[in-house]
Amino acid sequence: MTSKLEGKVALVTGSGRGIGRSIAMKLASEGARVVINDLDAAPAEETVQAIRAAGGQATACVGSVTAPDFAERFVGTAVSEYKGLDIIVNNAGYTWDNVIQKTNDEQWYAMIDVHLTAPFRILRAAQPVIRALSKADTEAGRRNVRKVVNISSVAGLFGNPGQTNYAAAKAGIVGMTQTLAKEWGRMNVAVNCVAFGLIKTRLTGSAANDTTAQIDGRDIKVGINPGLLSAMEQTIPLGHGGTPEEAAGAVYLFCIPESDYVSGQTLMCSGGLTGI
Repeated sequence: MTSKLEGKVALVTGSGRGIGRSIAMKLASEGARVVINDLDAAPAEETVQAIRAAGGQATACVGSVTAPDFAERFVGTAVSEYKGLDIIVNNAGYTWDNVIQKTNDEQWYAMIDVHLTAPFRILRAAQPVIRALSKADTEAGRRNVRKVVNISSVAGLFGNPGQTNYAAAKAGIVGMTQTLAKEWGRMNVAVNCVAFGLIKTRLTGSAANDTTAQIDGRDIKVGINPGLLSAMEQTIPLGHGGTPEEAAGAVYLFCIPESDYVSGQTLMCSGGLTGI
């Protein structure tokens, strides 16, 4: 293992599977101690064990990011287990698509809750901890730049048919990012955003049939028709949908010391796709 993030403590939501798992593995490979989160205990523990097997440090905080008590429990896990908090990656999420006239209130609020309210609560809960740590750094003559990376989407930047709820939430997280970059700069926190294009996970991969996943007690249709997926990939300048590891690389860029003076930015990780 290398050590660009040696001694750092990172929170990564939705890190038992997919993109979040790759982010957690990447940060841990650079020395960060990571708090893993997933809806289900089994994938969370599997990621924890994978990190430990590679020589890293990780612990799990299982549960839905939308639960009212989750944010305090998540932040509290970092403090109790590792006595610090340096990196927050708000990654957890899913899609629940429909055209606006067929989108009900439950679908609307589900997307707002997971993509916007949950990050808001986590960052609100983290603020007193970060403020105290920043004050201690100043008093000790240390300069430690902490990082927040929020996850958006090209749908949040350009819109996407059938995703009014998802696009609205993902646009909102961009505004939250820019605001916190201004509020938290005085605490030496760089706040940035990564907007993903097509990244191949269990939620967006090829699905010939009606495939569903259990998410927060709901059966949500996942996957993309193979023909449509192929057509989508042909519009990407680099010629393919991204892998979770490629997605994790974009988040990693905002976590390392080389990006300490970059804040309030949204980076597109989309294979060159600049619109939908």
